[in-house]
Amino acid sequence: MAEIDVLQVTRDAVNDGSLSEQDVETILAAARERSEEQPLTAKERNEIMTIVKDRMKGLTFDKLPTPLRVYSVLLIVASLLGVVAGIMALLPMINSGWLQEQLGKITATTAVVIILATICAFVSSAISFFVGIRLIKGERGSASALINVNIGISIVSLVCEFMLYGIGWVLLFNFASLAVQIALSAYLNPSLTNEGNLLSGLESLDTEVHAKRGTLGLADPGKGYIRLDFFNLFWTFMVGSVVGLIVEIIFHMVVVEPGVYQDRAGLLWGPFSPIYGIGAVLMTMALNRFKDRNIIFIFVVCTIIGGAFEYFVSWFMEISFGATAWDYSNEFLGDLFGGRTCLLFASMFGFLGTVWIKLLLPIFLRLFNLIPWKLRSSVTLVCATFMLVNCVMTLQALDNWGARKAGHVPQPGIEEFYAKNFNDEYMQNRFQSMTIDPNKSVRK
Repeated sequence: MAEIDVLQVTRDAVNDGSLSEQDVETILAAARERSEEQPLTAKERNEIMTIVKDRMKGLTFDKLPTPLRVYSVLLIVASLLGVVAGIMALLPMINSGWLQEQLGKITATTAVVIILATICAFVSSAISFFVGIRLIKGERGSASALINVNIGISIVSLVCEFMLYGIGWVLLFNFASLAVQIALSAYLNPSLTNEGNLLSGLESLDTEVHAKRGTLGLADPGKGYIRLDFFNLFWTFMVGSVVGLIVEIIFHMVVVEPGVYQDRAGLLWGPFSPIYGIGAVLMTMALNRFKDRNIIFIFVVCTIIGGAFEYFVSWFMEISFGATAWDYSNEFLGDLFGGRTCLLFASMFGFLGTVWIKLLLPIFLRLFNLIPWKLRSSVTLVCATFMLVNCVMTLQALDNWGARKAGHVPQPGIEEFYAKNFNDEYMQNRFQSMTIDPNKSVRK
């Protein structure tokens, strides 16, 4: 039987410059038939999506409903006024030094949130201006694409507003604005929705085919051992965070303080030490193609990656929060690196990395694949969302802890929330190996 040319089927389906639901079904049917002979590679899936996007580029429409034309003009005017008003309000505050003075009275967390919210407001206004221009020109496709970008920015802005002011009329207005943008994007170009359905369909088909063949998670020929996709890398991070924490706790109980248990967790919630998780991801990405290389080569690369990353984390924690979680100044070559890393512990990263790449990676890949393939996306999304919130709130809690140590009085909003729910006692008990010295941070 001749091999199905999925790329030609795709070209024929979008030859008229549009992508309908029937076109999506036609392409997916051809992809499924072809996958019975040989699974599509990542390169082929990318080529399919490239063909679709190229054929739909510049898709224009001559007419727009009158309400949408009025909305376009109002959008242009409102965005221009918003940018001008924002600049006119900011310049006097910057020139007078009032803004710098006010920022000096709050924690870095609050300052970052305020700055991020301000940037989002300016960027959103600029994008809205170009959306209005695209709508007037009748370029529904590009307008819809810009709106999708603005939806992401609006979500970030909404989160910032909630963190700063809680639930209020401003937040409700932002919710309404977000709802309008989502509805408008769906109306302007249904083909973009079909494009997303095609991409998700190809990915689901790929997962299904490889799950049945027992090759789920393995890379395409010549691309290394595992696929460096979000699923594999996220669960590598999760496993590395847990296993690394267990190893560190055991090492502390056996070598550092025999018989003494110390919580070495690195996040507010859960048995996770993210330095090991990120280290596992970095080593996997660096050595995925070289899994079968000489063990000494693997060990040296893992030692360099582990030592460099440990140094960076120590430096970042100190200048950001005045936090010190380890000090290797008394270890061999520890002074050379300011106590941030040393030969012994860098070599331990090298050993753990070698064991991970040579022995554990295939085992844990099979463990990852125990998640039913029909549920893997939803399970991974839920866990990734939890870990993102966990990481962000940990950084904010550390920032506010350091500020309180420096004598800063928590202000209403974010600072009061962390002072109440993650006070000094809680933080010291949770991060037992960590000390805070505000004089070491940039907050001085």
